[in-house]
Amino acid sequence: MAGFFERIFNRKKEEPQKTERAEIMSGGAAIFTPFSGNAYESDIYRAAVDAIARNAAKLKGTHVITSPDKRKEGDHYLNRILQVRPNPYMTAYDLIYKLVTHYYLYNNAFAFLQKDNKGNLKAIYPLSPQSVEYITDLTGEMYCRFLFANGKHVILPFKEVFTARRFFNSNDLLGDTNTAILPTLDLAHTQNEGLENSIKSNATIRGILKYNQVLSPEKLKEEKAAFVEDYLTASNNGGIAALDSKYEYTPLESKPVAIDDKQLDSVKRKIYEYLGISEKIVNSTYNEDEWAAFYESVIETLAVQFSLELTDKLFTEREQAFGNSIIFEANRLQFASNETKTNILKELTPYGLFTINQALEILNMPPVEDGDKRLQTLNVVNAEKADQYQLSDKGGNNQ
Repeated sequence: MAGFFERIFNRKKEEPQKTERAEIMSGGAAIFTPFSGNAYESDIYRAAVDAIARNAAKLKGTHVITSPDKRKEGDHYLNRILQVRPNPYMTAYDLIYKLVTHYYLYNNAFAFLQKDNKGNLKAIYPLSPQSVEYITDLTGEMYCRFLFANGKHVILPFKEVFTARRFFNSNDLLGDTNTAILPTLDLAHTQNEGLENSIKSNATIRGILKYNQVLSPEKLKEEKAAFVEDYLTASNNGGIAALDSKYEYTPLESKPVAIDDKQLDSVKRKIYEYLGISEKIVNSTYNEDEWAAFYESVIETLAVQFSLELTDKLFTEREQAFGNSIIFEANRLQFASNETKTNILKELTPYGLFTINQALEILNMPPVEDGDKRLQTLNVVNAEKADQYQLSDKGGNNQ
């Protein structure tokens, strides 16, 4: 029985026999290793990335065919892959969530676009490689050599690899690393350790223990260990030590340094600014305007990247010329206030801009039968008919 790796990369086409590293204009090699400086271990960084990923995962990928006068949905099988089940092991939400998480952790996200013999998309698998190297064959065709944690590797044509890059600057094929934020992440880690040590020091007694008799070094160590075990641990309820005359204990005043709230907020703000997100988005206390700003600056940019990349990798130039494309979009009005939704529907529905079901979707209500009809007020008429009416009226007055 074929393993997980073999089922995904069951390639009938042989890998190129002779390859060389891709030559890039910036010099050096195009090699990716997913070092993030353990950014995901930071609770602040992880919460912020999660907020972006779970909101971006609401995007709906759709194959559309656009002509000068209309836009219609394309292949239903392709849309099922994009919207429901991109592969047998995850949902469309899982796929986008994972790709966006990789995008912000490593500034590079990869996925394998598995196709059949006719070039039609069969599945999309997000990839978590240990390294990626861009190579070319003798004809100049670009490939990606992936090395995985299990020690196995696979070479995939670049045209079958989805790539999304952040901080796309110094390398011609890869996004830059997150080294710029590592000092801030280290500071956040130090703050957490400082808080932990402060709590521990407040829960123990500190001082000098003086014995009123001569003890051997071994006996002294035993007595000290017993005293520490009895009184100098966090389990000493009440913080009281009961002593007899054989020894004297002189406590030392401990003044743990408390971390200022402004310092904590400053570090948190630096991480949020690095990711282009606000604290209100992370803790879900945003208002309508704050959500709109987050959508336009973060979610929409991801939607554009994903749309352009999949359009180019799934369709030939000829197919694109005939209007085939992939778009990622979300119903932004679903996140508006009820007052805004009501006003929009009140103002725009009379112009025939919404169908009944579209209006219901905005209000988070289920569709109804025959709800794809557009309602329009009689006060709004087609411009050509208005001209005919005016000309006819003018001719009637002249008679």
